[in-house]
Amino acid sequence: MPEIIILAIESSCDDTSAAICVDGKVVSNLTANQHVHEQFGGVIPELASREHTKNIIPVVAEAIKQAGISKNQIHAVAFTRGPGLLGSLLVGGIFAKSFAQAMQVPLIDVHHMQAHVLAHFIDAPMPAFPFLCLTVSGGHTQIVLVNDYLDMKVIGTTIDDAAGEAFDKTAKMLNLPYPGGPLIDKYAQLGNSAAFKFTEPQIEGFNFSFSGLKTNILYFLQKELKQNPNFIDENLNDICASVQHTIVSILIKKLLKASKETTINEIAIAGGVSANLGLRNALTETGKKNNWKTYIPQFQYCTDNAGMISIAAYHKYLRNEFCPIDIPIKARLEF
Repeated sequence: MPEIIILAIESSCDDTSAAICVDGKVVSNLTANQHVHEQFGGVIPELASREHTKNIIPVVAEAIKQAGISKNQIHAVAFTRGPGLLGSLLVGGIFAKSFAQAMQVPLIDVHHMQAHVLAHFIDAPMPAFPFLCLTVSGGHTQIVLVNDYLDMKVIGTTIDDAAGEAFDKTAKMLNLPYPGGPLIDKYAQLGNSAAFKFTEPQIEGFNFSFSGLKTNILYFLQKELKQNPNFIDENLNDICASVQHTIVSILIKKLLKASKETTINEIAIAGGVSANLGLRNALTETGKKNNWKTYIPQFQYCTDNAGMISIAAYHKYLRNEFCPIDIPIKARLEF
């Protein structure tokens, strides 16, 4: 049987990524990061799309080169259809459509969040079906019931803000440079997580809420800074540790609830926030106490990357789930 070779492109936010997948194995996975946003404290959509336009051709060319193939060997082209920043998605989507048309190969659209879940099938160990996946990023916080590669159901989601946004907005309050989430994780390792107490919202079911926590942190900092203008500088590690402990506690408690009610003990995490050491350690410890089999992706597959897009596309290819060339690209896309 001939090999199935797929070119995948991911451009949902500010990372331009391309990967080559051969028979379900990622053989190259490259990402060009955009540092232009650091001076603004967040991603500027127009600048992001411009940077994608600069990066996409060299990134795709290098991914093909590192895979040791020629473009004529590619059987299909996959791309992130959504959700994400519309301008960024359009750059990757239009390139993928043009490439597929030029090479006369099928086109495969991939849902960004489903791809995060399927990042667990890039390397062993891989979860067994059914499993629960906590997908956490700057824009999403979800508990997903995964019955098969392409059969997933969101059973819990945030009703307002995402966990990643809570990290990033807290970092901004602490005057940390962008991206601030990883810095909170770094300083948290040096602090006392019990130093300060923050409110954990009581939300029914498996859903999440982080807007109240963000407000609680803001009022806390405003109050302490009135009494001591140097409060943040003098307590940075403890503040980061306490905030991180609260966010991770909210996530783990909901995951515990979902595991108990579904009686599923195959538990995974995915998305950008799954790179957080506090969350990774908490999942491992909770897993040991509850006889879970836990799955944590490699760091390179936590953040946005085309490797995960290629795995999702591979399983769609096996089922002949191709899309028309005029399929619309959507910033908001239902799971």
